[in-house]
Amino acid sequence: MDYSFLLRSLPKFTTSATIMLLLLSCFSFTTTEAYDALDPNGNITIKWDVISWTPDGYVAVVTMFNFQQYRHIQAPGWTLGWTWAKKEVIWSMVGGQTTEQGDCSKFKGNIPHCCKKDPTVVDLLPGTPYNLQIANCCKGGVINSWAQDPATAASSFQISVGAAGTTNKTVRMPKNFTLKAPGPGYTCGPAKIVKPTKFFTQDGRRITQAMMTWNVTCTYSQFLAQKTPTCCVSLSSFYNDTIVPCPTCTCGCQNNGSHPGSCVDPDAPHLASVVSDHGKTNNLAPLVQCTSHMCPIRVHWHVKLNYKEYWRVKVTITNFNYRMNYTQWNLVVQHPNFDNLTQIFSFNYKPLTPYQAINDTAMLWGVKFYNDFLMQAGPFGNVQSELLFRKDKSTFTFDKGWAFPQRIYFNGDNCVMPPPDSYPYLPNASSRRGISIVVLVTTLLSSLSFFTARL
Repeated sequence: MDYSFLLRSLPKFTTSATIMLLLLSCFSFTTTEAYDALDPNGNITIKWDVISWTPDGYVAVVTMFNFQQYRHIQAPGWTLGWTWAKKEVIWSMVGGQTTEQGDCSKFKGNIPHCCKKDPTVVDLLPGTPYNLQIANCCKGGVINSWAQDPATAASSFQISVGAAGTTNKTVRMPKNFTLKAPGPGYTCGPAKIVKPTKFFTQDGRRITQAMMTWNVTCTYSQFLAQKTPTCCVSLSSFYNDTIVPCPTCTCGCQNNGSHPGSCVDPDAPHLASVVSDHGKTNNLAPLVQCTSHMCPIRVHWHVKLNYKEYWRVKVTITNFNYRMNYTQWNLVVQHPNFDNLTQIFSFNYKPLTPYQAINDTAMLWGVKFYNDFLMQAGPFGNVQSELLFRKDKSTFTFDKGWAFPQRIYFNGDNCVMPPPDSYPYLPNASSRRGISIVVLVTTLLSSLSFFTARL
């Protein structure tokens, strides 16, 4: 990236050390923007296995493994693209298809499936005929996260490539891989040759091996995925009547004058027609309910009860998006008391311990066929659960916002928290402050009375 514009804008008296620190800070930001501290090794790995050679090319099985702990690919699914190194064509595909055929006019007789230099591949839909399926295909491009369901955290298709090399020395790897899931956010590195993949036969008594294998690694960055946040957090507690809302304009601001239709009033008489009209288009842009925060998703954390040895929290996820039903949603919460989580109601739970010794992060998701489907905005557009924690006397306190989470992710995206100084505070603290002020005023008035009487 060119940072010359920064140098030109600096004052003439700026020291060389200051310039060096500025450049280093810019470089560190751009190289770590895809790093996730709660899932440091998370990525999507694309494995390209050449399983046989053909007279003018090869047959390969391409598999995408989602090694991300909590970030999944939801409907309308993944889109994979690349650029051929030579003049390759795709003769046929099983378990997937290209979105365009391209110009195949030079071929007579057998017409390739795709002749584009830069093909784009999508998954087939459920219900595809069996003769067009292979293992791990035909889910509409939906891939689960590794922690949530590793059995469905992969997607595959088979491809027959022509006008390509027919040996390990003459074949050329594709380049410029792109992955949309379903929108932007992933950056893919170059293909790298690795040890050939080994396969077990169905009876498990024989092992076969790919002719050649290469891997492509794709990492996610929320900065690339969207310009604005997608979720926010609100807070409340039993010991304070204050409900701390999501920060105003977290995901955008209501501006019906310049952007009509940017949000929908839930009490509007034409609500049903607006939602149905937008549902006919495959538009990924959310159509949200008009709120002060304008976020598609709000997570509410309520400190509900305090017992002698336990304390209880209620978590509610509300969908304000009229265009999206969230299937297989998940929530990641960071709080120091998760090492003493005793019971959770109506959610699945799995601890995330990327740093082994620290157990302060939990992944929560819905129970299958019960609440794993978060419906669009409306009376049923929410899911909720309660968590019971055992108190650790050495760390437990309701003071200084300790009972509230440090960080929350919804479907892998970091949610915006309220500012810490707005958290609900303990009434005892305010009472102490109130008493001290009363005492001070009383003392001052007494002193004035005393001096007045002396005069």
